[in-house]
Amino acid sequence: MMVKAVVFDIGRVLIDWNPEGFYDRVIGPDRRQQLFAAVDLHAMNIGLDNGDPWLASVTALADRHPDWRAEVMLWHDRWIEMTGPPIAHSVRLFRALQGRGVPCYALTNFGGESWRYAHATYPFFSEFDGAAVSGDLRRMKPEAPIYAHVEAISGLAGAALLFTDDKPENIAAAMARGWKAHLFEGPRGLADRLVAEGLLTESEAA
Repeated sequence: MMVKAVVFDIGRVLIDWNPEGFYDRVIGPDRRQQLFAAVDLHAMNIGLDNGDPWLASVTALADRHPDWRAEVMLWHDRWIEMTGPPIAHSVRLFRALQGRGVPCYALTNFGGESWRYAHATYPFFSEFDGAAVSGDLRRMKPEAPIYAHVEAISGLAGAALLFTDDKPENIAAAMARGWKAHLFEGPRGLADRLVAEGLLTESEAA
């Protein structure tokens, strides 16, 4: 079956996501390692991706770790600096697909509040034909309901959808539904897959 729409993960596919690198720049690698050993910031972020309130969750974690309060609060106050830059070739592929009239959807584990906040920095977030955002749906990849939501908003299913994501478990969940899928290891590989699927020419994918 011909692919009729492409579904993109966001973090580490269209934009970088590197909290550790941000903290390395702000407080230094040694202190960052101490922070991440003492405070489970990533567990909190999973909660945000699953719909927990952003400021309240960060503040509650900071309250539980007063020695690290200022550093924890950065997850809200300077969160945008943990993202980006855009992965330029991936964004070009996204826009080339749009130029060919291929619908594009986002399927992302992302806080609902931070998703909307990030639109000011990444205007192309507003250009998707639809988005399945875990923080709004309170369902996360690789759970089946968030994939079903993409099918519902696109009106497509199975091999009509091509999904790209950097995590094998998320790819496996898509393939279990009959979707085509591409494990993202860099934009060149995605470009080659889009050409192979007949969605873009080689020059459009460059």
